[in-house]
Amino acid sequence: MQNFEQVRRHVATNGFRTIVNEAFVIGVELSLDEGRRHQSIFLSELQDDDHRCYLRVSTAVAPITGIDARRALAYNWDSRVGYLAIGELDQVPYLQLCENRPYGSLDPAELGRLVLEIGGMGDRLERMLSAEGDLL
Repeated sequence: MQNFEQVRRHVATNGFRTIVNEAFVIGVELSLDEGRRHQSIFLSELQDDDHRCYLRVSTAVAPITGIDARRALAYNWDSRVGYLAIGELDQVPYLQLCENRPYGSLDPAELGRLVLEIGGMGDRLERMLSAEGDLL
């Protein structure tokens, strides 16, 4: 995949449920645990200082209030895919699980795997941090 429009076409034609479809943001809702849980995943484009474009796949996990930063950083250290960051959701700071990939390293199978992996892992983190809640 070379650009965001190719990502958009792949999402549209491969059975993902789209909840946001804007210029450089696509929101997908995953159904997990046989439909008992749901997780919103966002795909967006960002550029580095050299103007190279990347795809960011992210999901909100929990509001940062009451979260132990050491626990989150330990997760980052142990994680093989994705990393934790803080981003705002409706002007509230949230712990987010995200991964950035250069377009050149993405093919359709890898994009699908990345969306499902970030979504599933984000849901597991949400469960762990919210006493089995399903807020997002």
